[in-house]
Amino acid sequence: MPHPEGKCLIISGGEYPGLPAATDVFSYIIACDRGWLYAKKAGLIPDLVIGDFDSSPVPKDRASVEIYPERKDDTDTMLAAKHALKLGYSDITICCAFGGRMDHTLANIQAAAFIVSSGGEAELIGKDTLAFAFTGKKKAFPKKGEYSFSIFSLSDQCTGVSIRGSQYDCENIVLTNSFPLGVSNAWSEDVIEVAAGSGILLVVESRL
Repeated sequence: MPHPEGKCLIISGGEYPGLPAATDVFSYIIACDRGWLYAKKAGLIPDLVIGDFDSSPVPKDRASVEIYPERKDDTDTMLAAKHALKLGYSDITICCAFGGRMDHTLANIQAAAFIVSSGGEAELIGKDTLAFAFTGKKKAFPKKGEYSFSIFSLSDQCTGVSIRGSQYDCENIVLTNSFPLGVSNAWSEDVIEVAAGSGILLVVESRL
């Protein structure tokens, strides 16, 4: 049985950078359509495979499978996010989230916003990119060599935003989703601390 107090891993169908090294930290694993091929490549058997299977064959291994029609409102990754939230998971990681089609990349970022608006927080993993969506808390980000550090508002605005430990610190500012004020920052200390009050904040770490 799943353990909702743990972490859920969703394997999406974007560019394959490999899967997180420590997959044993996840209590539940969902693969979306092509994501089950990525799981198979990594030697993982997901707890659930979900999607419309327009980009991969339906798996015939031991995993539980949910098949949906191609004509639907939710992307396969959003189906997985809703399933994870329904099980009670609030700490959700989406890997293979970027690369390939730009529309799917944006859709995965919106899925992360949906997770936060539903009471959780989300991490997105792609090749050379990590992103974290959250609200109403402070989070610490250890220094990564050769990476930039940016923040964006996924909601209309984020209030009470503060950054400490960066080259461009700020205190209690407002970010909007129509102006990229927080792009291309960097670490000045070993850890950057970011606080967000209201609104959905996205922190992006990108390899330079």
